[in-house]
This record gives sequence, C-alpha cells and structure tokens, in this order.
Amino acid sequence: MGARGNQRDRDRERAQSRTGAKGKQTKADGLTPEQRRERDAKALQEKAAKKAAQEAGGNNAGGSKK
Repeated sequence: MGARGNQRDRDRERAQSRTGAKGKQTKADGLTPEQRRERDAKALQEKAAKKAAQEAGGNNAGGSKK
C-alpha cells in the first residue's frame, strides 16, 4: 500500500466529478422500463422505414455500390 493507498479512492472521485449529471440523466425521463421499450421500438421502426424508403427511392443519396 504505502504512498499509493488512496489512489483508487481519488480516481473514483475524479471519475464521478467528470461524469457529473450525465450519470443520472438516463433515468430522469420518468418512463417505466415498458414505456422505454415501446418508445425505443417505435424509434427503431421509424428508422428502418426511413432507410427502406431511401433505398427504394433511388440510390442517389449514398455512395455507389458496385
């Protein structure tokens, strides 16, 4: 131990101060896990539909596929 005995505690404090409010932000939306799942599933469906529409509506948007 010796001189570096409290290094872990100091590093933990530094890491906690760096994250700040970010650590608690994920649960601050006020949703239950079920509501969160439904919201995420809806967002994924919309993203997939947008991508499918983009691919079906002409491939000018992206890079060329050869």
